[in-house]
Amino acid sequence: MSSTIEKKCKEKGVKLTDQRKIIAKVMSDANDHPNVDELYNRVSKIDQKISIATVYRTVKLFEESGILAKHDFKGGKARYEELNEGHHDHLIDVKSGEIIEFVDNEIEELQKKVAEKYGYKLVDHKLELYGVKKKT
Repeated sequence: MSSTIEKKCKEKGVKLTDQRKIIAKVMSDANDHPNVDELYNRVSKIDQKISIATVYRTVKLFEESGILAKHDFKGGKARYEELNEGHHDHLIDVKSGEIIEFVDNEIEELQKKVAEKYGYKLVDHKLELYGVKKKT
């Protein structure tokens, strides 16, 4: 069965080698936002012949093709996720590196109001919240 990233590659005319198919599958199956090193570790368990350079080039190609989104969260390496139609924001735990995706309609409305207050129509935004878990 094709991964969602593999399907997007075909739709956008991105050539898929066997190694790129593995990278696409692993990235599609990711439940997190892996950096290139983490992605390399995962794909090399499937095919040890895939080099880290191949992973870097493939991630860059997928990003340039509008298939992956690159995130430069504070204090670390660039992280990637599949680019989807739905909007979401991120809450990043600065100690563990855990990334939580969320949508909050109140925040969305407030951002529109702030833009309008200053005479703008909001066309896009990115919200990243950084925190540490409270001790319970």
